Amino acid sequence: MTQETADIGLVGLAVMGQNLVLNMEDHGYEVAVYNRTRQKTDAFLAGPAKGRRIVGAASLEELVATLARPRRVMLMVQAGDPVDAVLSQLIPLLEEGDIVIDGGNSHFEDTIRRERELAGKGLHYIGTGVSGGEEGARHGPSIMPGGPVAAWESVKDVLQAISAHVEGEPCCDWLGEDGAGHFVKMVHNGIEYGDMQLIAEAYDLLRHGLGLTPEELSEVFAGWNEGDLDSYLIEITRDILRTRDEEGKLVLDVILDAAGQKGTGRWTAVTALHQGIPVTLVTEAVFARSLSALKEERVAAAEHLPGPGTRFQGDRDALVADVGRALYAAKIASYAQGFMLLSAAAAEHGWSLDMGRVAALWRGGCIIRSRFLNDIRDAYADQPELKNLLLAPYFRDAVVGAQGAWRRVVAEGVRLGIAMPAFTTALSFYDGYRRASLPANLVQAQRDFFGAHTFERVDRPRGEYSHFDWTGHGIATSGSYQA
Repeated sequence: MTQETADIGLVGLAVMGQNLVLNMEDHGYEVAVYNRTRQKTDAFLAGPAKGRRIVGAASLEELVATLARPRRVMLMVQAGDPVDAVLSQLIPLLEEGDIVIDGGNSHFEDTIRRERELAGKGLHYIGTGVSGGEEGARHGPSIMPGGPVAAWESVKDVLQAISAHVEGEPCCDWLGEDGAGHFVKMVHNGIEYGDMQLIAEAYDLLRHGLGLTPEELSEVFAGWNEGDLDSYLIEITRDILRTRDEEGKLVLDVILDAAGQKGTGRWTAVTALHQGIPVTLVTEAVFARSLSALKEERVAAAEHLPGPGTRFQGDRDALVADVGRALYAAKIASYAQGFMLLSAAAAEHGWSLDMGRVAALWRGGCIIRSRFLNDIRDAYADQPELKNLLLAPYFRDAVVGAQGAWRRVVAEGVRLGIAMPAFTTALSFYDGYRRASLPANLVQAQRDFFGAHTFERVDRPRGEYSHFDWTGHGIATSGSYQA
């Protein structure tokens, strides 16, 4: 009979799954593993797992039979239908109190549904975002769990042990109920899209607008990485810009300019639309990838659609410095939008989401890890009810101080014909958010004129709606309704 000795089971032995298993074993846990394709399990046991406290299972039944109780099973399978397929086979094998940890990029609404279904069977389902790629999974990712708080104590030891640690603190903590963990991971990925697009636009302006060489650009990014922009993405961009292949070619220059995407950025943008939160920078980053994918169309259009035909004239060093300040300001605006979305979703779903804790979890292991996240954590520690990061004194002063550089950079991009949708939309968001009055009154007037959609008046209480007879042939009304 199989002995129940394994501390945790893991299903799905792609690279992320394998590295998490090795990470767990490094920290003293005995791990049982199962993969739908038996050959992958055998290759893993004969290779990286050889000589370790890792046991293979030929079936889910065998996997479950090896686990100590309450059983903990982590799924590292493709999001969507594959998760439901595994659950349909796994659930009948489990008993009340057992725990399923979904470590894939599942959509948070799927996680909410699954958590409720498993709760009805006496089981716990923990939707868990894992960020850091292959290297993070092996040596310490950022881990974002959400689900029934009663189950947190049963998984806390292993998840916090294998996570990244910053200043002695694990980059893993319980975030809230049902889909909170996967929602936070989704927003993390959306912000990641925004960070990458901002960096790409800065590169484009400096290389193709200003004429800096890749070597010069690498030094620029190295300098930025010593200051406020210190981050993993800035660091790897520095290295990308100096990496050449065996033929001496810059590897960057042989990569096709058509960016892929797996969907989490798009999910963030769609969710923001549903919530009515202006997460404009992530949305533009998603659209920028979509535009890049139209490679053949763009090549053809380049033959027919001229740009301004101007060249940069001015102080190169001054513009480089401006781009660094503008990049930091736009980054602040992007994170402000992301945390607005987190706050709105927490209110709608009743999640006990701590914004400072979210920022703390992202400081290590994940793709957007940066020095900057310490400042976000501190801002929420000082003002737990902070409405917007732009209003925190540190970030307000940083954005106001960078405002001139930001505007010069966007204007220079427009003058040179360099597309900068992320920089531009971030500045437009800032300009819209800082204004007490916007032209939305005209939009409301138009809506009421052609569709009698009503409007609120500045001389009456909020929530009271009126309709004006614009043509003289209708009926003017008022009341507490909106068409």
